[in-house]
Amino acid sequence: MNITEAQHKVDEWIQTTGVRYFSELTNMAILTEEVGEVARIIARKYGDQSFKSSEQDHDLSDELADVLFVVICLANQTGVNLEEALIRGFEKRNKRDALRHKQNPKLGPVED
Repeated sequence: MNITEAQHKVDEWIQTTGVRYFSELTNMAILTEEVGEVARIIARKYGDQSFKSSEQDHDLSDELADVLFVVICLANQTGVNLEEALIRGFEKRNKRDALRHKQNPKLGPVED
């Protein structure tokens, strides 16, 4: 599924199952909560924290999908075409960062 199809699919789900979009402010709060759940998993799986026994079933892919769903909701309700926005974002990054990262000594080979 491409991004435009995802926006249509989310909108269809909201209209048929979700009843209506939550307000933009509520969706922003939900997005913050979902990003926090991603952060919790990353901190425990790749960072120095350990999982509590009640957190063993949390799946990073599920949480990232939740973040994406809410981002799509916000885009839909504010009239943002995410596919076009992403294309513009790549154009901006390609222009702005054409050499920036290659010339960054901090981004050299990873040492063990």
